[in-house]
Amino acid sequence: MYKALNYWVFGGFGPNKTPYEFIDFAKAQGLDGVELTVGDCLSIDIDEAECRKIAAYAKEKGVGLRTLASGHYGAESLGAADEAERLRAVDFTKRYLQIAAWIGAETILVVPGSTHVTWDPSRPVVPYKTAWENSTKSINELMPLAEKLGVNIALENVWMRFLLSPMEWKLFLDQFKSDRIGMYLDIGNCLIYAPAQDYIELLGSKRIKAIHVKNWKGDDCGGTLHGFGDSLLAGDVDFAQTFAALEKIGYQGTLTAEMIPFSRLPDLVLPDQALAEKVVRELNYATITELSS
Repeated sequence: MYKALNYWVFGGFGPNKTPYEFIDFAKAQGLDGVELTVGDCLSIDIDEAECRKIAAYAKEKGVGLRTLASGHYGAESLGAADEAERLRAVDFTKRYLQIAAWIGAETILVVPGSTHVTWDPSRPVVPYKTAWENSTKSINELMPLAEKLGVNIALENVWMRFLLSPMEWKLFLDQFKSDRIGMYLDIGNCLIYAPAQDYIELLGSKRIKAIHVKNWKGDDCGGTLHGFGDSLLAGDVDFAQTFAALEKIGYQGTLTAEMIPFSRLPDLVLPDQALAEKVVRELNYATITELSS
């Protein structure tokens, strides 16, 4: 199975490392691919020529670029109550889709909407119904371009209090009559609501376009960002059950480690190459141990 690393684990938040440095790191670590992030190692203003150059370099090194990610949607939401903000998020995503097509990525990570960005008190609280309706409207507006470019829009489950249970995700995704719209399942983020295997069983391989691998430990009937620790192997993820569920549905997509140790807050410092190397080792261990058992 295709194993990759997300840029944030290697380069942190911001343009601290170049795509070429990240590709070289992945090659040295024996990874199948990397997940570059728009707004960090890739500028939203990057042109086609530079995208083609990065793609050629990755191909030369034998490193895949199957998915892209972005942290943009915490600031501008596709489900925003404010129409001007919603349209800005749509415009951003159109450019994001074009970058993916230029660089050869098959899937982009998109956050569908939010009702409450709890770590940013400046962001407005949005009624759930409004987030659902406006996110649906935005994705319908983006769908023709995704189909034209041949790029999947994979909606990720993030801690923004919108689309919580696997059944909500199924109902939401089934509105869209396009194979280009699916889910980017984060097997750590979902644990506060339900284990990853429940999402996998209900959604299946047609809806799940990509997977983020991380771990999280709940505490006292709940949990916080500090539950995302230093180790991919320490936490509540049941890798045996998760990989068995993926095998059962015939999943052939990406497995990208995105283990950011928020447990270190307020002293979290990135980039941390030792952390990135550790995450790669643990990703290899988890996949080899469970997929071969």
